[in-house]
Amino acid sequence: MNLYEELLAIIGDHERVSINETILEQHGKGEAYHKPSSPDAVVFPRTKEEISKLAQFASEHGIPLVPYGAGTSLEGHIIPAEGGISLNFQLMNQILSIRPEDLQVTVQPGVTRNQLNQALKKYGLFFPTDPGADASIGGMAATNASGTNSVKYGVMRDQVLGLEVVLADGSIIHPGGKSFKSSAGYNLTGLFVGSEGTLGIFTEITLKLRGIPEVTSAVKAVFPSIEAAGIAAAILLNAGLAIGKIELVDEKTIQAVNKFKSTDYREEPTLFLEFSGNEPEVTYSVEMMQEILKEEECISFEFENDSLKRAQLWEARHHAAFAIQAANPGKLLMFTDVCVPLSELAGALRQTREVIEKYSLEGAVLGHVGDGNYHACLPIDPNSEEELEVVEEVHHQIVSYALSKGGTCTGEHGIGIGKKAFLQEEHGDLIPIMEMIKNNLDPKNILNPGKIF
Repeated sequence: MNLYEELLAIIGDHERVSINETILEQHGKGEAYHKPSSPDAVVFPRTKEEISKLAQFASEHGIPLVPYGAGTSLEGHIIPAEGGISLNFQLMNQILSIRPEDLQVTVQPGVTRNQLNQALKKYGLFFPTDPGADASIGGMAATNASGTNSVKYGVMRDQVLGLEVVLADGSIIHPGGKSFKSSAGYNLTGLFVGSEGTLGIFTEITLKLRGIPEVTSAVKAVFPSIEAAGIAAAILLNAGLAIGKIELVDEKTIQAVNKFKSTDYREEPTLFLEFSGNEPEVTYSVEMMQEILKEEECISFEFENDSLKRAQLWEARHHAAFAIQAANPGKLLMFTDVCVPLSELAGALRQTREVIEKYSLEGAVLGHVGDGNYHACLPIDPNSEEELEVVEEVHHQIVSYALSKGGTCTGEHGIGIGKKAFLQEEHGDLIPIMEMIKNNLDPKNILNPGKIF
């Protein structure tokens, strides 16, 4: 069988089917350290009908299908571990309908976060899930992404009202709908969100929207230690303030950001906070925050109400991974994430910093501490087996500590390739049920094989 000719017969456009080596290589790696593996072909579909036909063809011939959005995932989700066909969704990037009166929008999976929010701005609305990267909505739904706004608005699963999904046999289903809640049967929408392309392929996604807050105020608070910052974050959250974002970065991250962005932030553990809501609510919250931080070892705090400077502040936080990468030329990143109960956050941050230093690594710690989720960013030489072993050991100790405190091995990145062993450790009793679902929906294992299990 000539795969290229078969795909061309389905798509009917040679510009949307590629076996070019450069294109294949591009689709064979993610942004992290995982071993690359190229697909046999890349297809750029335009319609759900094309995806349905591709699924039927792939099912008939046992060929893997691997969805590819913006390519920003961090656990190897987009790597075709067993070859096959990469489905690049960049041409399925239409905003299909905006319904401001219903606070809803329906999009194709290739629409990106920034693209969507630009279109929503004129309605006074925004889509709150913000993982930092300009990720595709399909990819964000596939990994149950969250990010800086999750402390106030929840994670991706909380935003998805309905889906259109192509199954492994090419059939098209519509879990969920356009109502804000439903008690009609099993929550299949929630099942597909976070399934990492292993159960079905998204072709349409209906999302819940929010009103742009009346007032927003940003604060940068500096602490003597990462543990002190974590304690302060938990206390602020328990105070019931109008917190829209609360992010932690350690001194290593600040050093890298200052060098990368030519900023001059104080190089100590720092909380980046944002308060949002109506004016009295935000004013009260900021005043209460000042009183609380005076009692919690805070060295200094600075306010930023100017929208441009506030955007620069958050851009610095969002570019932290790029800054760390730039500070370690020639290396790739293991950018792991764990999530713990808030009462365990300070201890987990301390343990992570200690284990990184114990192994003399140039690692950084940062994260969305408002919901107990944080990241360890560990530069690694991809050609050094010795270095890989050390980083894997540090990774294992960080995750094991989180699990021992009732946490999870991943708060938002997903399992993909990199965390399969940790899923076994965390939910070994549930894996047979997950596999049963997978085997029933995808009996030939063509949908993103080699991930999760």
